[in-house]
Amino acid sequence: MPSDEDVRESLLDDEHPGPKDLESVLANTTLSEVVSQPALIVNASATLGEAIALMQRERRACVLIEEHGALAGIFTERDVLMKVVGHSIDLERTPITASMTRDPFTLPADANVAFALSKMVLEGFRHIPLVDDDGRPTAVVSMRNLIEYLGEIHSRDMLTIPPEPHQARSRSREGA
Repeated sequence: MPSDEDVRESLLDDEHPGPKDLESVLANTTLSEVVSQPALIVNASATLGEAIALMQRERRACVLIEEHGALAGIFTERDVLMKVVGHSIDLERTPITASMTRDPFTLPADANVAFALSKMVLEGFRHIPLVDDDGRPTAVVSMRNLIEYLGEIHSRDMLTIPPEPHQARSRSREGA
């Protein structure tokens, strides 16, 4: 029978996996467990002004564009900077479809965190839309979601890092 100390250690390991367990945790955690908010969705007939106002009001970095019940594109803060700012565009008349990224890479909500993280790093994505089996948008996973999730996994370890990691945790105070 395991001792109380063994049980306690096992519980701590489950709650705060170490580096050797990170790969396993990321591979066995689905995106639906990481995403905290439903997606902001606008119809393809929406204007740039409507989409940007929604993003501002909800304090979000992107909206998904839906057309005929399926995902048609994504419009992000990066699109605002690269495609809208500095151009002579009438925000209230220009359709969102003129500036969105069409047919973005998508994943199902049951895809694992490891795959999404790898794809985001390799492809430079900040957001990946999640869709159901019929291609309808359900959520968005962001790099921020993944970073926050990783922070939760290693919160104990990060909180115990010394202020200057290159220094030893304790120093001898000879002569004091």
